[in-house]
Amino acid sequence: MFPYFEFLGRTIGLYQILSLCGIFAAGIYSCKIARKAGHDDNDIIFLLLFSAIGVFTGGHFLYGLVNYSYIIYAINNFERLNSVRKIIDTIIVIFGGSVFYGGLIGGIFAGHLYTGKNKKYLIDIVTPAIPLFHFFGRIGCFLGGCCFGIESFIGFTTSHGIIEEANGVQRFPVQLLEVVFNFFLFILLAIFRKKGLFKDRLLHIYVLMYSTGRFFIEFLRGDDVRGKWFLFSTSQIISMVLFSIIVTSSLALKLSRRKAGSWV
Repeated sequence: MFPYFEFLGRTIGLYQILSLCGIFAAGIYSCKIARKAGHDDNDIIFLLLFSAIGVFTGGHFLYGLVNYSYIIYAINNFERLNSVRKIIDTIIVIFGGSVFYGGLIGGIFAGHLYTGKNKKYLIDIVTPAIPLFHFFGRIGCFLGGCCFGIESFIGFTTSHGIIEEANGVQRFPVQLLEVVFNFFLFILLAIFRKKGLFKDRLLHIYVLMYSTGRFFIEFLRGDDVRGKWFLFSTSQIISMVLFSIIVTSSLALKLSRRKAGSWV
């Protein structure tokens, strides 16, 4: 694909450029919607900053857990890490990548810490911005050659991707499929928010829809670096867990409300 380019003697990665585009697009959209709704867009900016810290931390942390073999190797060979530089380099290798689900969970957690009980209305505003950011991120994945699809007679052959395993093999463009999927989620969630549908539950709706779509998209993924457990990938297991948590919590909330209503 086209993972990087040279500019003024420096190598610039397109994934990083697309990620920045996603951050700006998500921020501009969220601030614009907040102003239209009569809210202070400074709250949105702080919410996005808090969430970004959670995304960064959670994404890298889950990457390290998924690649637990590196951690085990580092522990077993700890005596060889006899300098601060080697220890730092090892940590960078273990936690150097990022996993979307880790970033999503970390971002949601950090976002809820900021909003608390008094600013929960902000969550509905920024929820459509999640797939909007992801839309740009997956374009970056496609150009970089990572998160690639299964071998297929329909697809693209990568020759300069950042993952050597994908080079020279024709693969299904699963990244572009997720690009379309995320754009669809963004439009749908934006419409829901504008019409006041699923008020205070828009994030739940996003998680339900994304986890369902991601579960099936994973069957077309060809990178097994994140690990497989029996028939399912790590992301599919996380998808099932998140889906189950949202459905269970929603049913429990409805049941508690019915019981409370019966006492009125």
